[in-house]
Amino acid sequence: MKEFVELLARALVDNPDQVAVNEVEGEKSVILELKVASEDMGKVIGKQGRIARAIRTLVKAAAAKEGKRVVMEILH
Repeated sequence: MKEFVELLARALVDNPDQVAVNEVEGEKSVILELKVASEDMGKVIGKQGRIARAIRTLVKAAAAKEGKRVVMEILH
């Protein structure tokens, strides 16, 4: 899951070297923390949050196949 989010984010931003994903495992869910450069925040979030919502949808669909619950947070 972590690699999937990293791949998507690196494709969107201008500074792919500054993309970092931290995975925090809980009892029933996994939290993915996506960090990008401050100038790339707009590219990852998109207009009215459309790109962020699309990434979250893809991650939730992939996690559902594995029987997990995933929450993705975008940090700067």
